Amino acid sequence: MDVLVQLIDATIRVSVPLLLACLAGLYSERSGVFDIGLEGKMLAGAFAGAAAAAVSGSAWIGLLAAVAVAVGLALVHGFASITHRGNQIVSGVAINFIAAGSTIILGQAWFRQGGRTPALSGPARFEAITLPGAEALSGVPVIGTIYSELISGHSIPVYVAFLMVPFTWWALFRTRFGLRLRAVGENPAAVDTAGISVTWLRYRAVICTGILTGLAGAYLSVAQNAGFVKDMTAGKGFIALAALIFAKWRPVPAMFACLLFGFLEAASIRFQGMPWPGIGKVPVQLINALPFILTVVLLAGFIGKAIPPRAGGVPYVKER
Repeated sequence: MDVLVQLIDATIRVSVPLLLACLAGLYSERSGVFDIGLEGKMLAGAFAGAAAAAVSGSAWIGLLAAVAVAVGLALVHGFASITHRGNQIVSGVAINFIAAGSTIILGQAWFRQGGRTPALSGPARFEAITLPGAEALSGVPVIGTIYSELISGHSIPVYVAFLMVPFTWWALFRTRFGLRLRAVGENPAAVDTAGISVTWLRYRAVICTGILTGLAGAYLSVAQNAGFVKDMTAGKGFIALAALIFAKWRPVPAMFACLLFGFLEAASIRFQGMPWPGIGKVPVQLINALPFILTVVLLAGFIGKAIPPRAGGVPYVKER
């Protein structure tokens, strides 16, 4: 029971950056702007958050810096792909390369620690919070364990990430903004005919993407870890894209897809170096590759037909 609780608790923690990045891609791709630069924006946000938190001593300032940098990169992607109608894939790849290189160069230039930032502690990190009644219920079988171990004891970004799931569902399917956002991803000409700016709608979508990827990056470096290290996103942006396709661009299935990928990552961390019955000791590299193997297997034919927004990846040219 203890092992299971610890595994689920680890699953929740490692699923947070995947979930935030997946929801970020959901806003962008629902508007018709494909964004494979989620990885780069998360990485840049993680570096900016850790650097600002290290200098200021405040995790909240680090969070604001992470969001600001990620939104800036999202606007660069929007400027290239929306305003100038450039290739969205090329723009996203460029952002990934820029983030991967600049974080190392700036980290070495500013902190002289091989691209890392100084270790964060105290108010410079988002610490775990204990919910009311968690200690009193800790001795109650099952219910007390679930509340005190799984629900309580997480940092603020964890709760924000999971609250973003119902909020995203409500924003996309119960508001005028969401209706227009989904419409512009399917038929931008009809939206334009109705007198609604396709460009402004898509820019708002990429801004939402920047906010969420910045929050994901800040969680990695200011909450889950105590600072920034080189390439700390480790492909999470690409796994989030796979989860988005697996969920067929819907927020609630996206959460369960991210939990599935997070569970496999948590299991790979926990069972590293342990002997498996009938197999023996499995190489660490194979265990670490399990989330990516699952990605390939699921996308190869276990999700059915995933149909993206019809106008996705296609720059809109206003008819004269």
